[in-house]
Amino acid sequence: MMSDSLRAVILGIIEGVTEFLPVSSTGHLLLAERFFDLGEGSFWNSFTVLIQLGAILAILAIYFVKLWRIALGMFSNPDDRRFVIGVLVAFLPAAVIGAAAGSYIKSYLFNPWVVCFSLIVGGAILLWVDQLDHDPHEHDATTFPLPMYLAIGFAQCLAMIPGVSRSGASIVAAMLLGADKRAAAEFSFFLAIPTMIGAFAYDFYKNRGEMTADHLGIVAIGFVVSFVTAIIVVKTFLSYVTRHGFTLFAWWRVVVGTLGLIALAMGR
Repeated sequence: MMSDSLRAVILGIIEGVTEFLPVSSTGHLLLAERFFDLGEGSFWNSFTVLIQLGAILAILAIYFVKLWRIALGMFSNPDDRRFVIGVLVAFLPAAVIGAAAGSYIKSYLFNPWVVCFSLIVGGAILLWVDQLDHDPHEHDATTFPLPMYLAIGFAQCLAMIPGVSRSGASIVAAMLLGADKRAAAEFSFFLAIPTMIGAFAYDFYKNRGEMTADHLGIVAIGFVVSFVTAIIVVKTFLSYVTRHGFTLFAWWRVVVGTLGLIALAMGR
């Protein structure tokens, strides 16, 4: 039987690799748990949320200088203040809808059939958007218009359906609204910070009574692994999509979703 520590490492790698790619980290984690017995139950459900903080810290590490400058300048620099407001505006829809419908979504939509169909549909949409002949006019994620930030925030809410992908939804929305590929990807990173910290804080508070010392040790392993993996992936991802776009990730979604449907149809 696989040890909990090894499960934590594998799930940490999956989280770190998929969190910022437009392929749905939640969907991949759910399918890994279903098809490879990588941990089911209340603790492992919380585990997959808690280790997201490791991936978020990777973003904070990579963009530390830029984010620190914005934090220092937000009280004196109108451009920095406007970007912070833009991120909060984009975060607001997910915060409201998540608080109102989070329990319903987890009860009825967190199943592998939904994940697989969402992966396939999302892959098709990503292929379509990637091949559009659009002329981007937004090249800096920190200077989008405020209505654009809000629209991206509403698009991100679609990712509450497992398999849709938080980064994928925000990237597609940003590109359709005029952002280039790099700026769209970078804003999805920035928007992830309040979104995932909020999810982490809520889940940790809700399950704090069930966390033992052993559980915290397992979470720490997954946390560190997701942090290291996410740093490698984010640095590679930006340069890759700038040159090649999102076709590879779109087809990955379609293949994984299709294989998952076949496995489910065979009774797996």
